[in-house]
Amino acid sequence: MSVPRLASPRLVAPSRPSSRHAILAAIAVAFALPAAAFAQTSGSADASDATGTASAASAGSKSNATLPTVKVQAAKEALPGDLAPTYGGGQVARGGNFGMLGQQKNIDVPFSMTTYTAKAIQDKQARTVADVLSNDPAVRTAYGYGNFQEVYVIRGFQLDSDDVSLNGLYGITPRQMVETPAIERVDVFKGASAFLNGASPNGSSIGGSVNLQLKRADDKPITEVTLDGSASGEFGARVDVGRRFGDQDQFGIRVNQSGRDGETSIDGEHRRNSQTAVALDYRGDKLRLEGDLLYQRQHVSDGRPVVYVAGSEVPAVPSATHNYGQTWAFSSTEDTVGILRAEYDFQPGWTAYVAGGLRHTDEYGQYASPHYTDPSTTTASRMYVPRKEDAASAEAGVRGHFNTGPVSHFVTAGASIVSVHTESAWNMSGSFNTDLYNTPQVASPPSKYYSQGLDGNPPLTATSLMRSIAASDTLGFFHDRVLFTVGVRHQEIVSNAYSSSTLLQTEAYNDSITTPLFGIVFKPTQNFSIYANRSESLSAGEQAPSTAINNGALLAPERTKQYEVGAKYDSGKFGAQLALYQLEKPQSYTNSSGYFVADGNERHRGVEASVFGEVYKGVRLMAGATYINAVQLDTGSNDGNRPVGVPSFMFNLGAEYDLPWVQGLTFSARYTHTGPQYLNAANTLSIKAWDTVDLGARYKTSVFGRPTTFRADVYNLTNKAYWSSATGGYLTMGAPRTVLFSMTTDF
Repeated sequence: MSVPRLASPRLVAPSRPSSRHAILAAIAVAFALPAAAFAQTSGSADASDATGTASAASAGSKSNATLPTVKVQAAKEALPGDLAPTYGGGQVARGGNFGMLGQQKNIDVPFSMTTYTAKAIQDKQARTVADVLSNDPAVRTAYGYGNFQEVYVIRGFQLDSDDVSLNGLYGITPRQMVETPAIERVDVFKGASAFLNGASPNGSSIGGSVNLQLKRADDKPITEVTLDGSASGEFGARVDVGRRFGDQDQFGIRVNQSGRDGETSIDGEHRRNSQTAVALDYRGDKLRLEGDLLYQRQHVSDGRPVVYVAGSEVPAVPSATHNYGQTWAFSSTEDTVGILRAEYDFQPGWTAYVAGGLRHTDEYGQYASPHYTDPSTTTASRMYVPRKEDAASAEAGVRGHFNTGPVSHFVTAGASIVSVHTESAWNMSGSFNTDLYNTPQVASPPSKYYSQGLDGNPPLTATSLMRSIAASDTLGFFHDRVLFTVGVRHQEIVSNAYSSSTLLQTEAYNDSITTPLFGIVFKPTQNFSIYANRSESLSAGEQAPSTAINNGALLAPERTKQYEVGAKYDSGKFGAQLALYQLEKPQSYTNSSGYFVADGNERHRGVEASVFGEVYKGVRLMAGATYINAVQLDTGSNDGNRPVGVPSFMFNLGAEYDLPWVQGLTFSARYTHTGPQYLNAANTLSIKAWDTVDLGARYKTSVFGRPTTFRADVYNLTNKAYWSSATGGYLTMGAPRTVLFSMTTDF
């Protein structure tokens, strides 16, 4: 397992390169790294010890006394961008990547964030980002509209996987879902983040954001092999190799290769995944360079889709393992990502940085989601969608410290740009009858409607460009017991859309807006802080539908305003957070006069409490509760109703216990509760609350002299059948009982 590096109090995180051939070459280099370099390092260390011992003996002979050998080892100096240390158990970090503010200690910033580590990913056998976020009491997950894309719901607002950032950059994260083998940290930011990160490409980072940090070489060499599988018939393997070399370990390489294939716990559903990641870096006295390559392929065959409800009742839940999809339905995605980052300390306490990344995605799929009207009427249709996407993202800036008398300053200034270019096409069949409970398998129906570009070269359908500049100053008073942050970001949003049938432009959006930030932290003690912030989220305004009088009109950017207060405790071994917040988002609708307007609001008021880390020797928690009072305001007939897909109460209790009488054996359990959710804005349809129980165990031992860990986990122990989410106005069904096992060996 990788060992996190010490965090710098307030500076940045680093980044990454490109191309398939480079990936293969880097893998070869990683596995052929000269052992001689390490032997030489070891030898020089031994020689140094011998020299020290000889010197001591010589001094002893001169004084006719024998002195004991004393070994002195200097602590490694923290670098800007170094990863934050972790709480007891190593599953949750004590800090993370706060966008413009860089890598920070949690207790020093006026925001709420939880950062899950590679150890949490491995211990919980989390396969995708959604599996990681299932540990968080403020987050729930679902599928995307009509496909198998992961969607995350934070503070009651939907975050699309397209709007997850990678090493701090928007737009370059693989689409649909991200496998976890190459991930070192998952930063889950709760709340409005327009200043810290800028507007996300699709505008869904309203109630929170997620940032993924890729693995890179640690000071300690790693060669780790994992074999994993499931009771349903999935099997996979992962290899993780990391080395540092050079006379001062200034060069590093980390390679992760993984693959998994087989049937899931859902009847007939088959998934095949592979991921290759290579991270290179250079750590000099002042200059730091990083490059990342990430290649990922995913294929879902006969996947269980979402369900649309067209009638006046919510369908009963099918049996937990039943698959109401069609065997010819599938989704295939291929993503290639390259990232580069450079940092330079041009003055003591001052760092300049520049980073850039590229992504190319090839995606195609055939989908068939049921439309339920009543117990005797359920239909579906086939839709085929090829899609290609190219994205580029870059940022540059400076961070630094200085003092004016007794007041300290931590200042940042930077600029960012994100460009996404999308090409897509589609063809669709007519509808056919199906059933959620006794599902007939039909032959793939012929196309009835179609667009241009089905020859493998889909037409341009959308372009988006996000540009912004930002600056901030964190003023420290009374020896940094009080930290006041003020910041501002000016964002420009340019978006164009084109019909894939006529190839004509259907949307031309160009607007800009300025979003401020105010935050304060008061630290009465070093391990306790109280904070408050006033911040905003930002997204492009919606376009009037064809049924409105102002058909095609583009509304102004939507500014979601947040007010938040909270408290944090950090003992080093464990931490706790409490947050009270209000988020108010403009809501667009067609009014009684027939015009599409943004006169309404969706207001979420909530309380979040969580605790993580080792609260007692051998006992670790990842637990918490969230209450959300969400309401629609000034929206005509829906005024006063709850928004779609927002549960009022969520609760997670995850715990681990190291058995004291069996060294290396750990038992774990997690109880998850999610309250009822409305399926429509009129609040006439809803899904019930649901609860699940998960159990697990892991055993650390030595096999043939090699450290080895065995893991076994059972998720949804009771095989409960339930609708897990009504987000988006459609139904996502929860996964059935799933049994996972793995074995990891360090070489």
